[in-house]
Amino acid sequence: MDDQYQNQQPPQEGETWGEGQGQGQADGYGYQADYPAQEEDARSDDTEGADDEEQMYEGEYQGVPHPDEIKAARRAARAEARRKAELEAEEEQLPEQYETIMEDCGHGRFQWQLFIVLGLALMAEGVECFVVGFVLPSAEKDMCLSNADKGMLGLLVYIGMMLGSLVWGGLADKIGRKQCLLYALAISTIFSFLSSFAQGYGSFLFFRICAGIGIGGIVPIVYTYYSEFLQMDKRGEHLSWLCMFWMFGGLYASFCAWGVIPHYGWGFSMGSEFQVHTWRIYVLVTLLPSLVALAGLFFMPESPRYLLEVARHDEAWMILRNMHDTNWRHKGEPERVFTVSQIKTPQTQDDEFIEIQSETGTAFQRFTVRQMTLVKQVMKNMMSLTSPELRLTGLFLAIIWFTLSFSYSGLSVWFPDMVKMMQFEEYESKTKVFHREKVERFHFNFTLANQLHKEGEYIHDRFSNIELKGVKFEDSLFENCYFEDVRSTETFFENCTIKNTVFYNTDLWKEKFIDCRMENNTFLHPKKGCHLNFEEENDILIYMVSFLGSLSVLPGNIVSALFMDRFGRIKVIGGSMLASAGCCVFLFVALNQASLIFFQCLFYTLCVAAWNSLEVITVELYPSAKRCTAFGILNGLSKFAAIISSFIFGKFVYITRFIPIILSLAALVCGGLLSQKIPETKEFILQ
Repeated sequence: MDDQYQNQQPPQEGETWGEGQGQGQADGYGYQADYPAQEEDARSDDTEGADDEEQMYEGEYQGVPHPDEIKAARRAARAEARRKAELEAEEEQLPEQYETIMEDCGHGRFQWQLFIVLGLALMAEGVECFVVGFVLPSAEKDMCLSNADKGMLGLLVYIGMMLGSLVWGGLADKIGRKQCLLYALAISTIFSFLSSFAQGYGSFLFFRICAGIGIGGIVPIVYTYYSEFLQMDKRGEHLSWLCMFWMFGGLYASFCAWGVIPHYGWGFSMGSEFQVHTWRIYVLVTLLPSLVALAGLFFMPESPRYLLEVARHDEAWMILRNMHDTNWRHKGEPERVFTVSQIKTPQTQDDEFIEIQSETGTAFQRFTVRQMTLVKQVMKNMMSLTSPELRLTGLFLAIIWFTLSFSYSGLSVWFPDMVKMMQFEEYESKTKVFHREKVERFHFNFTLANQLHKEGEYIHDRFSNIELKGVKFEDSLFENCYFEDVRSTETFFENCTIKNTVFYNTDLWKEKFIDCRMENNTFLHPKKGCHLNFEEENDILIYMVSFLGSLSVLPGNIVSALFMDRFGRIKVIGGSMLASAGCCVFLFVALNQASLIFFQCLFYTLCVAAWNSLEVITVELYPSAKRCTAFGILNGLSKFAAIISSFIFGKFVYITRFIPIILSLAALVCGGLLSQKIPETKEFILQ
């Protein structure tokens, strides 16, 4: 029987078949003695026996890959799979190790110091959300703003906050939590300061938009930053306590507005062109939390979890050791030693790419490469949120953020507007109407308020050193009259005839006369343009409403802090949103100011627990490398929802209350039910 390994080869030149076989019979492997060794699997069965120089793989004509290529691809795939498995093993071990380190460091003085500083930053964000609303009634007169200008101001400030949330959230995952928070706070503080001195609408609008861009990044960074210093069983409670600083911001803004803005005598002039009214002083006073937070943040460390994600393990180790020693020294156990000697740190290819590119070119080219690479990394990180493992959860979270913000922000605008409308209706119901009165040679030296004069005749009358508040003259005649040192608020002359009348040092100008016939009149030293409103009784009530609304979230904050870790984030979100929806039903029967303010406070109390739990669960659901980016996108989405709801609800204030209430109720029910589809995270380790 022939040897099974014997291979027949064609005879070479000058050689016969018998010779070739005879030489090979000595060892049974004739092809090894006479022919060079072949690489393993280098030939297929179909081409076996062909000459090396004339050999051709027939699959090349059909586009079929060569077996060598297939084997090489398989070897590369196996190597890549092994590399990914090793990397995943490292990443899976890092969260558990980090949680163990947090437990070893304990919760103490270090976290409380950071709590105060980040709380002040969150307080600054809360203040900024109220500032524009409080200064607008005065600023609109100071800068002659139309209704369209006022609407544009509120809209663009929120757009700035939305953009800031997206930008700073993405950057914080790439250049650090602390650094981005410093930048955001500094931008907000600087431009808020400049806005207090802006004399024109354009510059004021620009400064407030820039301040909004800065303030928009505070919430995503603060919650992410603080959560990475907390162990698992402390996160829910202490992040809820942190939320209380937003309430403190609202209280501070309301209290300062109540105490500063109505005191118009506190304003002063710097030359003839520069007027510093009390609303400008108020803007300066509200910068105090931002300034203190900025000063404190300089002494705070970067998040060690972020440093580990970008392979800066030495810095992270030093911060963790400092936190450990600070906490245990303050607890009276300074002898406890930080025993961690090595922390697993995944190395990212993005960082390597930056370092490689930074070694070449000029300084400007290196700067450009770094910035372009940073932008690409941020965009890539945003796109990674649509990966299969995050897509569905992210969609549910986005819907809940949108519905909660739509209802909360919309009703936050609707409540004060409804109170103002009720005040106006009550004020208008008390209007005194004078019909066809005839007054001759009379000296008006007292305030006229809330009056309507129709078809009257005023001849040789004198109006001096008086204030006209909410006075309207219709189809009336003024002849040979004299107006001196007259101040007016919401006062108009409509379809009147005015003859031989002198206006001296008054603010009665063209916009006050609607379709009037003017004959031989004289205007001396007119106060052209717009002027501040004078103190009104309704101002105090508006400030009080905002103050009570901010204070009412205190019980909700306490409840969420005490029960979030006990019942879980999902139950708190669902229960809070559904309870808030139930509160909306009672708004149909809130027919007076007192009942409306009561249900406003109740709504805020119930709703704030959902906000706190939603912010906590957002932090816990996303991995560290994407946490701030995801939070920024969701927070930006909430600002977008606030813009939409504020516009819609504002349009229906004087039409019907049915649409705003139904929209709020439906959104809260939808979000509350959908929240039950999100995984519970109270026992999640930060990934």
